[in-house]
Amino acid sequence: MTLSMKDEILKRFLFADGEPLSGQSLAEHFGISRTAIWKHLQTLQEEGYTFETIKKKGYILTAKPDKVDPARITSFLSTKRFGQSIHYLEQCTSTQTIAHELARQGTVDGTIVIAELQTAGKGRMARPWESTEGKGIWMTVIIKPDVLPHQAPQFTLVAAVAIVNAMKSLYKNFTPFIKWPNDILINGRKCTGILTEMIAEMDCVQALLIGIGINVNQQLIDFPEELQTIATSVSIEEGLPIDRAQLVAEILNNLERYSDQYIHEGFAPIKTLWEEASGTIGKQIKATTLREVIEGKAVGITDSGVLEIELANGEIKNVYSADIEIK
Repeated sequence: MTLSMKDEILKRFLFADGEPLSGQSLAEHFGISRTAIWKHLQTLQEEGYTFETIKKKGYILTAKPDKVDPARITSFLSTKRFGQSIHYLEQCTSTQTIAHELARQGTVDGTIVIAELQTAGKGRMARPWESTEGKGIWMTVIIKPDVLPHQAPQFTLVAAVAIVNAMKSLYKNFTPFIKWPNDILINGRKCTGILTEMIAEMDCVQALLIGIGINVNQQLIDFPEELQTIATSVSIEEGLPIDRAQLVAEILNNLERYSDQYIHEGFAPIKTLWEEASGTIGKQIKATTLREVIEGKAVGITDSGVLEIELANGEIKNVYSADIEIK
């Protein structure tokens, strides 16, 4: 991907892992003057990065802010497409809104829009999403899979599998579970929501916008009182501060992998992974749809990702969209 010169310099320091880098070596590597290097370091310091000067050796990165800027994310990234184009914002109304515009302008597959703060974040069914500044992951991934419009909802399940497995690979003190159709829960409390929107013609998907909101470094006091009994964060459950950029990158690594697997192998392997991580299957639930309330046991999902509920009389009811309450 193409990073700004400032971010390229920062990335060199991130990879140096505490070793000093001289201004001269940086200037020669990037083909710019030492004065230009110094100016970029000054800008980085204004953004919260701290450098120490070691006589005759150069600069050492001694502290970095918890940001989800492109240099930080790409230092953990191993993808070919996803996250190779990053639109990073300190603040926006909604990453989903900006992603819509970028998708219509023809941005590349795997582009992400990510912000430190959303002032009008949105969840499923146009509900507001609380987006605490600098403490969560608020991003939209724009993907362009060769699929038909009716397959689009399955990508919510693909994203859920990617997020759960990213968390499992990074953290050891909790196990995340998927709540159908679009939430990730830890110890019964919500930490993640997924919103998938589609730009399509009758028989062609132009782009899918996968909005991902994750409570990462919030503590209980950061949540409104009405959410404190039902919401949690990765940090609360892990018991440690979390590197948000690392989590973003691991999600993108997984999302590219599982999206490609879906395209080449179909939904079956994703379905297996989803069911393994499900906190819904096998539970007594109440599903509230636009037309009715259905109570029964969640017994699985279909090959298209539709939830199957077994009623008291043994009948299997398929639910395409609903609010789910686990009893």
